Amino acid sequence: MINRLSNSVRSAYTLGEMVIVLTILGIAATLLIPHLRDRGDTEIQAAARQLVADISWAQCDAVAGQGFRRLHFYDDGRGWCLVTVDDASFNTAFNEATAIYADDPWRTRRGGGDFIVNFVDDTRFQTVQIVDVTTAEGGRDLTFDRLGGTVAAPGLGAGAASVQLSDGMDTWQVNVAPVTGRVAVARVE
Repeated sequence: MINRLSNSVRSAYTLGEMVIVLTILGIAATLLIPHLRDRGDTEIQAAARQLVADISWAQCDAVAGQGFRRLHFYDDGRGWCLVTVDDASFNTAFNEATAIYADDPWRTRRGGGDFIVNFVDDTRFQTVQIVDVTTAEGGRDLTFDRLGGTVAAPGLGAGAASVQLSDGMDTWQVNVAPVTGRVAVARVE
């Protein structure tokens, strides 16, 4: 009987054990909660990485296809698309309905097919928006030639370009070097 009584008392937690567990949970919450609140920072960084990858893809596709590839950034800031242009259509203004979209090789955007990145439809980037596109030529396009360099017209190298992405709290800028198309990313303070 004494042995049974001893076991029933031992099955409960002491006040000291409870304090230790609550202290550990409090420390863990203190470390974890700030990271959970910064989810938007993760989204904006992922969107910037996606843009860098798509710029690289546009360059590679222009070289592989021996034609012009153009990234067009939508006026309303919702994203960008990759289209093909030729000498005859090079100076034609972008028209969403008649554009010849490059093929999305990963088949992940809009169910596959057209190479379109739309932040509104993509749950990964819903807080992100393109807030500024600056090109030396003054447009919202970044065009690559058969050698993967940036061009303002067939045979004419383009100036520098930059694209700013923001989630309302943080802003990242993707810079594209003139002619070579080299890409650099920086956080805007």
